[in-house]
Amino acid sequence: MRALGFLLTAGVMAGTILGCRGEASEDAPLLPIRNMYDQERYNPESFSTFYADHRTMRDPIAGTMSREEYEANSEVATGVREDETGYLLTIPSTEVARWGGLEKMLERGQKRYNIYCTPCHDETGSGKGMVARFQPGFPPLPSYNDPRIRSMPDGQLFATMSNGVRNMPAYRAQIPVADRWAIVSYVRALQLSMVSRAEPKK
Repeated sequence: MRALGFLLTAGVMAGTILGCRGEASEDAPLLPIRNMYDQERYNPESFSTFYADHRTMRDPIAGTMSREEYEANSEVATGVREDETGYLLTIPSTEVARWGGLEKMLERGQKRYNIYCTPCHDETGSGKGMVARFQPGFPPLPSYNDPRIRSMPDGQLFATMSNGVRNMPAYRAQIPVADRWAIVSYVRALQLSMVSRAEPKK
């Protein structure tokens, strides 16, 4: 009985000691790696004792660049001609080569399309995806077989995907440049399949 009392007393004391942190907090009582919660932070343009040059704002690592600077070729990055006279008519050959040929590009485009585009445009490009069908008040979407979309330059499709239009959000941040061009190639393949299905059988 005495041993049981001793164990209970020791347990209460251990819990009390472990629960004391010296400050009020809503966190759990025991945080073994407290410095992961209270990390030091520098203000811009402030003094640092950690770096030899005492600057908190660091230069980019040599050989790296920001996402915005990734595409040196502005036509590839925007879908617009370098002289800004209009959209690129076709997918840049450098993008097809990047994927190792059109077949691999289409394969990648289909995978990305199924992830990002089918919720609204559906798997066939009819514009009757789950969101378009079941979201109350969602405006009807055109089919990719719409003459207006069929006649769009490839660069315009790319720019629309990048920047968004009307109810369509911009996918510039979610989908890398190469994947956006791959999706354009797959949309064109969907359009060709729509034409073949619509042609009367002889």
